[in-house]
Amino acid sequence: MTQAPATSKAERRRHDREIVALAVPAFGALVAEPLFLMVDTAIVGHLGTSQLAGLGVASALLVTAVSVFVFLAYATTAAVARRVGAGDLRAAIRQGMDGIWLALLLGAGVVAVVVPTAPALVTLFGSSETAAPYATTYLRISALGIPAMLIVLAATGVLRGLQDTKTPLYVAIGGFVANGALNAGLVYGADLGIAGSAWGTVIAQCGMAAAYLWVVVRGARRHGASLRPDTAGIRASAQAGAPLLVRTLSLRAILMIATAVAARLGDEDIAAHQIILSLWSLLAFALDAIAIAGQAIIGRYLGAGDAQGAREACRRMVQWGIATGAVLGLAVIAARPLFIPLFTGDPAVQEAALPALIVVALAQPISGIVFVLDGVLMGAGDGPYLARAMLVTLAVFAPAALLVPTFHGGLTALWGAMTLMMATRMLTLWLRSRSGRWIVTGATR
Repeated sequence: MTQAPATSKAERRRHDREIVALAVPAFGALVAEPLFLMVDTAIVGHLGTSQLAGLGVASALLVTAVSVFVFLAYATTAAVARRVGAGDLRAAIRQGMDGIWLALLLGAGVVAVVVPTAPALVTLFGSSETAAPYATTYLRISALGIPAMLIVLAATGVLRGLQDTKTPLYVAIGGFVANGALNAGLVYGADLGIAGSAWGTVIAQCGMAAAYLWVVVRGARRHGASLRPDTAGIRASAQAGAPLLVRTLSLRAILMIATAVAARLGDEDIAAHQIILSLWSLLAFALDAIAIAGQAIIGRYLGAGDAQGAREACRRMVQWGIATGAVLGLAVIAARPLFIPLFTGDPAVQEAALPALIVVALAQPISGIVFVLDGVLMGAGDGPYLARAMLVTLAVFAPAALLVPTFHGGLTALWGAMTLMMATRMLTLWLRSRSGRWIVTGATR
C-alpha cells in the first residue's frame, strides 16, 4: 500500500468499530446461505437415494447458475457506497435500482435457458438414469426462483453500500426458517416429494426478494429516487459487473480444475479433497465478511473524496485479515483430530486429508490478505484489474495443478498448488494496493 503516516489509537479503534459493525452481521448472512441447501439435503435425503442423488446434481447446476452473477452484489455495493460517501442518498438508491433491474433481466434470461434445457443439463452432469428424473424436476421448478435469487444478490449489494449489513442478516435468517418449514410441509405434509422441496425453496427466495424490495422501495420513496428502469443506468451496471464476472468465472475454473485433478488421484484423495474443500469454503466465509466490510467502507471513503481515509482503512483491514487468518489457521490445527472423523471413518481418507489440512491451516494468513485486498479493490470499483489479476492467477495455477498427477504428488501437493494460487493472488493484489492506482475519488469512478 502507499506510504502514509501512522494512524492514532483513536483512529484504529474507529476503523475497528466500523469493520466489526459491518463484518459480523455479514458473516451471519453468509453462513445462512449454504444452510438452505443443507436443509433441502436433510429433508430430501429421507425420500431415498435416487432423490438425494438427483438433488445433488440439480443443486450443483443451480448454484453454478447463480454464483456466476455474484458481481450483482459486489458491483452494486461499490457503486452505492461511493454515492453514499458523496452525500447523495437519492443517487445511491437510484444506482441500486439499476442493479436490481439488471438482476431481474438476467434472471429472466437464465430461466428461459434452464427450464427447457434441464434434461440435457442433467445428462451433461452425468446423472444416473434413476436420479435424472428427480434432478430434472427439481431443477425446472427451482429455476423459477432464479430471478428472485439474483434480486436478493443485487439488493444485498444496495444495503451493504448503504452501510447496512444487519438487514441482510435478518432477511437471511427469516428465509432459512421459512425454507425449512416450507420444505417439510410440502415434501411430507403435502406429499409432493422432491418437487415440494423445490417449491419450498422458490417460495422462500421470492419472500426474501420481496422483503428486500420493500426495504429498498421504502428508501427510494423517502429520498425521492425513481423506481423506473433506466436503460443507461442498467447498461452502466452491466459494464461495471462484466470484469467481476470474468474474475468469478476464472475462480470457478480454478476450483473445477482442482476437483478434476483430485478425481484423477483416486477415490480416497477425491473424498479427502471434498472434506478439505468444505472446510476451506467455511473459512472463506469468515474472511469474506471482512472483505464485504472493505467494499462498503472503501467505497464510502472514496466517494467522500477522502483518499487518506481509504488508505488507512485498507491498512487496518489488512491487519484484521492477517490476524483473523492466523487465528483460523491455529483453530484448524487444534481441531484437526476432531474435524476429519466427523466426515469419514475411512483411515485411508483420513490419512490423505490430514497433511492437506495442515497446508490449508498454514495458508490462512495469506488468505486473509487476499480476501481483504479483494474487497478493497472491489469497493474502489477496480474490477478490470481484478479480472486481469485472476486470469494471471489461473495461468499460474493450471499447469501447477495439472502436473500433480504426473509427479505423483498426491492431495497434499494439490493443496500446495492451491496455496500457490492464493500466494499469486496476494502478490497481484498487494502490488496494486501499494501502487495507489486504485484510489480514484468521487461519486463515480
